[in-house]
Amino acid sequence: MGVKKEEANFFEKVYNVARLIPFGRVTSYGAIAKYLGAARSARMVGWAMNACGGREDVPAHRVVNRKGILTGKHHFQGTNLMQQLLESEGIEVVDNQIQNLDDIFWDPMKEC
Repeated sequence: MGVKKEEANFFEKVYNVARLIPFGRVTSYGAIAKYLGAARSARMVGWAMNACGGREDVPAHRVVNRKGILTGKHHFQGTNLMQQLLESEGIEVVDNQIQNLDDIFWDPMKEC
């Protein structure tokens, strides 16, 4: 049981959008899904982010849930690697949640 061709293509589209997220900014699973014309597929975007482990060319740490919570952190090596990567970009994280989300949120619908 592998990944279907349609899923693989969708995952690559997700990765292409994730690569556009600027340093020091974050976006959400839903924002990526909406940009790809699949607004109800935020969970599928999450699966794509989870499946990209080890791909250094995809900044998965910059994708969070719509409230700025680091819901994908358990897919990173180490306990706090996702938070550490975000903080190294100047993003403040408190209790697994992005602070000042409105200020650093990158919306691909508006900025691409």
